[in-house]
Amino acid sequence: MSQIDINYSQNLIKVRDACLDNSTFECVSVKGLYFNDVDLSGTKITNANMSDLEIEGAQLGGAIIRNVGMLPADHPNYDAEAKQRPLIFENCDFEASTITDCNLSNVAINNCNLSGLTINGISIEELLVNFTHNNNQ
Repeated sequence: MSQIDINYSQNLIKVRDACLDNSTFECVSVKGLYFNDVDLSGTKITNANMSDLEIEGAQLGGAIIRNVGMLPADHPNYDAEAKQRPLIFENCDFEASTITDCNLSNVAINNCNLSGLTINGISIEELLVNFTHNNNQ
């Protein structure tokens, strides 16, 4: 395997039928990247602006997504006026997943299978059944 070093440069790189395993990208702009039929297993992305990222047809089993949102107050580029744009999850399988310490204010959940869903140990399915039953009386 050979190593290619690209430093302080602007390039358009087209890669096809190649193995770039264990490559490293640091302090680079790669806006508008397009990946199709790629194996990104084990990939780690940190301190990245991924606004307008679109992931479709991906297997994310075992993925960990944490500390996602606006910059924290101690970050040099923190902007107290900045607001997080909404995220959209469509046709996703989150079975047996865990959501912890997340801001879910104003989240809309539509046309989803909620069987077994709990929030802080409370069965949402049971809560909805009781709510519907009490409102139909």
